[in-house]
Amino acid sequence: MREDERFAEAIRRIDEANGEDPRTELVDGAPHPRELLFARRVYDWVRKLVAQPSEELLLAARAHTLRRWMIPRDRYPMTTPGYHQWRDALAAFHADQVECVLQEVGYPPQTIDRVKALIIRQDWRNDPEGRVLEDADCLVFLETKLEGYLDEWEEKKTVNILKKTLRKMTPAGKEHAAGLRLSPRCAELLRRAES
Repeated sequence: MREDERFAEAIRRIDEANGEDPRTELVDGAPHPRELLFARRVYDWVRKLVAQPSEELLLAARAHTLRRWMIPRDRYPMTTPGYHQWRDALAAFHADQVECVLQEVGYPPQTIDRVKALIIRQDWRNDPEGRVLEDADCLVFLETKLEGYLDEWEEKKTVNILKKTLRKMTPAGKEHAAGLRLSPRCAELLRRAES
């Protein structure tokens, strides 16, 4: 299999797996698998943020939440430590899932290891590609998920979450966040988090 074919096949298999998500989101009135939409949106942001993203970064962007619905949040205590345990378990799970896909299509171990390192956020604060992936993830959260949590979270909690989100982002990522077309309520909460 040629290298371009290998990449296309890996993306196809990742999308196929995320397409099994039983949870859906309406787009233009039609239901779509949530994780498939999220992964594609993060991938698209990575391509906007970096002129020539590496193949490893693109694969990680598409697979960093691979089959997320299989480990639901309620399996862990509904506490801050429980949340972090869940996130760590998810990262390891996503990395293992993508390793299988990449092995099946013939990627070498060093490529697989790099994709997994990006997914588990290994030393991400000191890794330029890790920072890009984090920016893309945060931008998709702000753009598509924040609105859905507003009625569920108290305002103070929302502002604190947005402060933490912004702290994870690069200056370039924050610049893009400031330019997002958000609802007036989301935009106001984001402004409060920035101050």
